[in-house]
Amino acid sequence: MRNILITGGAGFIGSNFCHYWNHKYPQDKLIVLDLLTYAGHRENIQTLENAQSFIFLQGDIGDQLLIESLFESHQINTIIHFAAESHVDRSIQGPDAFIQTNIMGTHNLLKAAKKFWLDTGVSEHHFHHVSTDEVYGSLEADAPAFTENTPFAPNSPYSASKAASDHLVRAYHHTYGLKVTTSNCSNNYGPYQDNEKLIPLVIHNILQGKALPIYGDGKNIRDWLYVEDHCRAIDLILHKGKIGEVYNVGGENEWRNIDIVNLICEKVDKALSENSQLIAMFPDAPYAKGGQAKSLITFVKDRPGHDRRYAIDPSKCHAQLGYHPVESFETGIVKTINWMLHNQKNHCQNSNPVK
Repeated sequence: MRNILITGGAGFIGSNFCHYWNHKYPQDKLIVLDLLTYAGHRENIQTLENAQSFIFLQGDIGDQLLIESLFESHQINTIIHFAAESHVDRSIQGPDAFIQTNIMGTHNLLKAAKKFWLDTGVSEHHFHHVSTDEVYGSLEADAPAFTENTPFAPNSPYSASKAASDHLVRAYHHTYGLKVTTSNCSNNYGPYQDNEKLIPLVIHNILQGKALPIYGDGKNIRDWLYVEDHCRAIDLILHKGKIGEVYNVGGENEWRNIDIVNLICEKVDKALSENSQLIAMFPDAPYAKGGQAKSLITFVKDRPGHDRRYAIDPSKCHAQLGYHPVESFETGIVKTINWMLHNQKNHCQNSNPVK
């Protein structure tokens, strides 16, 4: 039995992980800590809160006394660390919060883990740190994908803060012997994602008849990972991963931003064409007015330091963990669109251009 502290468990990836883990391992106790900022919503985990093995606490990983109290009161033996400031635009506009949360907050967790696990002789423990492919920098179109040995070259305050947190986790393993693993994932998508990210933003704006703002020429390339595949990968890392190792988790789905937007436009139009009730629910969508969603595409000025391409080489996950993504982008995007069509009322109303 694990007593798992899940930081950022009301956010996008964290809440999906809570649902995944509670369903697969109901005997484990989940202690969810989330500050409930703009990207964390308690509604994301509301259906779990009646479970005896599930506890939610609103709080900040920057609060060292709170973190230590959770170790004491819940006998934490596993940490899955999702909590992070993660939006590149926000990091450009205000980097301080990223330094505080992503670096200092991670260090607070590591200090508490050392104090309550290593200093007291708790041998059975595990600290899993969830990071990003953005720590590796940007790739040219014909360059090989990122491996776990790719040198760090972060290009935004966000990715620099995540790179620093990765180094801290590694250091606590090599210096103190803390049992850690790290995963660096590609762009996630799926249910519960905040509307400031590309895919939910595009879906939301189509349904509201708003412009679809695309940075630059729209040819920036990302590898897209369906969030449940990411949860499966973390599961495998916890059970099969080698302590001290880093694992790159990818979706094996490289797409240009503009191609993603065009595909979503087609899929949303198709979904509306097959369901008259949806047309009544979203009368401002172009299809409801006899038009096409692609008419909403608007190109805007590119953001500073915009990385051209990210791509993950998941060979290590394949060889050591037996991990392969289940969802293709085409199947995952249909699931995501269907979820959003039926959950718009619970989604925030953000319409900023995104990566």
